[in-house]
Amino acid sequence: MPTVELNGIRLSYRVHGKGPLVVFVMGTGSPGRVWEMYQVPALVKAGYTAVTFENRGIAPSDECAAGFTIDDMVEDTAALIEHLAAQGHGPACVVGTSLGSRITQELCLARPDLVKKAVLLTAHGRMDPVIRSLSQGEREIYDKNVSLPPSYQAAVNAIMNLSPATLRDDQNALDWLAIIEYSTGPASAGVRAQMGLSDFPSRVDAYRSITVPVLAVGYLDDRLIPPHLAREVADAIPGARYAEVRDAGHYGALEQPGRVNSLILEFLSA
Repeated sequence: MPTVELNGIRLSYRVHGKGPLVVFVMGTGSPGRVWEMYQVPALVKAGYTAVTFENRGIAPSDECAAGFTIDDMVEDTAALIEHLAAQGHGPACVVGTSLGSRITQELCLARPDLVKKAVLLTAHGRMDPVIRSLSQGEREIYDKNVSLPPSYQAAVNAIMNLSPATLRDDQNALDWLAIIEYSTGPASAGVRAQMGLSDFPSRVDAYRSITVPVLAVGYLDDRLIPPHLAREVADAIPGARYAEVRDAGHYGALEQPGRVNSLILEFLSA
């Protein structure tokens, strides 16, 4: 697992496969290895070089617990692509999800020279009032050192992140609850710093200046970033495509990997 000094921090990343470069950008609180369950194998099989990394805030990359901005994370991603280009890769197609989608959207504005194409899973240029309130509550839970019962926290995460179609089968629901409870521990200071980025002014109008080819994807059952927000971004970006995935919540790339992978590969190969 290489670690490299970029943009003033240590960034952990992994390179898989050989071919055109695709860089995956993960969302709040999650490590880049989540991509390696379904998306990376599909991309490598299709002949791409797939690169995953831990955003600042997620160990073993620097946690930067004192805080950071979305611009810092955009610059991290740009620096990684430049680092990979120096090793013979690039330009990059970039795939982001959730916070990673936001980073990718801003990267398309700030450094279009580094981005060949962009796939925005759960694209969004703003947060709706309910989710903004939810995010504020999550920050307050951390700041007040409140510990929720693990089973309750797993249930809430399942309801907020998974499609009802995924949870309809009892055994499937039990499996997901176990996975979420096992993989969810106390938030680190670095994750708290990432959580602080969820309150931001609308960027939809700014995205009208994006010139990079874009595919924006919404998940029909996503409660955290409803699909109308993804469509809103697609409508703002000139020439952008929009696709919607049924029976998928916020974890749509894990719930419906076949459909999501097909959308990514079809767009990248077009």
